[in-house]
Amino acid sequence: MSDEGTRASAPIYDDKAHVRGKLDLTDADWQRAAEPDADPDGEYVEIAFVPHTDGKTYIAMRNSKHTGPDDTVLVFTESEWDAFVEGAKAGEFDEPW
Repeated sequence: MSDEGTRASAPIYDDKAHVRGKLDLTDADWQRAAEPDADPDGEYVEIAFVPHTDGKTYIAMRNSKHTGPDDTVLVFTESEWDAFVEGAKAGEFDEPW
């Protein structure tokens, strides 16, 4: 039997489950990078810097079209966010063509 076209599944580990469950996003100040004349109803990536009861600030990221309480929000530590921003500035995520 061939395994071609199938992926091996790996266990999923959510290293911020303890944070995400207690992160209050109700008053988050969501920001998006968009041109001033961009469609206000367009689809954008939004981020918010959210303080947590553990004294740390986490960066939450979501899709502007999926803002409900059950929709996906990615959560990053400050050091993870800094590494992402530095990588973007260095061109690590540029398309290869």
